[in-house]
Amino acid sequence: MTNKKTVLITGGSRGIGAATAKKFAAQDYLVCINYKENESAAMAVVDEINASGGQALALKADVSIETEVVEMFRQVDTHLGHLDVLVNNVGILRQQSRLTELDAERINHILTTNVTSFFLCCREAVKRMSTKHGGLGGTIVNVSSGAAKTGSPNEYIDYAASKGAVDTLTRGLATEVAAEGIRVNGVRPGLIYTDMHADGGEPERVDRLKTNLPLKRGGTPEEVADAIYFLASNQSSFTTGHNLDVSGGL
Repeated sequence: MTNKKTVLITGGSRGIGAATAKKFAAQDYLVCINYKENESAAMAVVDEINASGGQALALKADVSIETEVVEMFRQVDTHLGHLDVLVNNVGILRQQSRLTELDAERINHILTTNVTSFFLCCREAVKRMSTKHGGLGGTIVNVSSGAAKTGSPNEYIDYAASKGAVDTLTRGLATEVAAEGIRVNGVRPGLIYTDMHADGGEPERVDRLKTNLPLKRGGTPEEVADAIYFLASNQSSFTTGHNLDVSGGL
């Protein structure tokens, strides 16, 4: 379709994902935005990028389901021709709860969405990027969370545990594919102004907690997008297996 560099961003219709899509588009990447349900939000991002002179498209897939991931990457092959960057950004949380209030359905939903999806998308990306498989190399950036370090007690222990698994995936995969032309890094956002906090039942959570941070403010999706782009770009060419905290000093 083009000789431009390409990026696939999972969960790219809102928040950090949408900001990341716009960041890569501004750097002249062809951007593929994955979404699960909110087509109107995904198309709004696509339309904004295209109206600004960039190139973007949206692909619907539930990336926690293996068959849908395989089909999405088949569509990536068709529409993009090649893949240079994968940003694993999709993630969910549920209502703030203590561990004693969690059931298996919730725990498994969190882990499947936040962990299994990353493994599946990394697998398909490696098959395309790895020099061992005839690829030209590439970069993967996994979006984790500061919760992986704090454990998020009394709120989202299940979400925090899922992000701890993402950190381990980042480190292990980075070592596994380093000699195959692929770098794998992660970002750990802290208190960022996105609507994910509303999903947990507290839309104003950032404002409640921001004074606990050394920088005394919440972060923006654009600040996280800048970090993601840095790790995907040649500016970080000697960095792999690293998790970069974007958390206001916490």
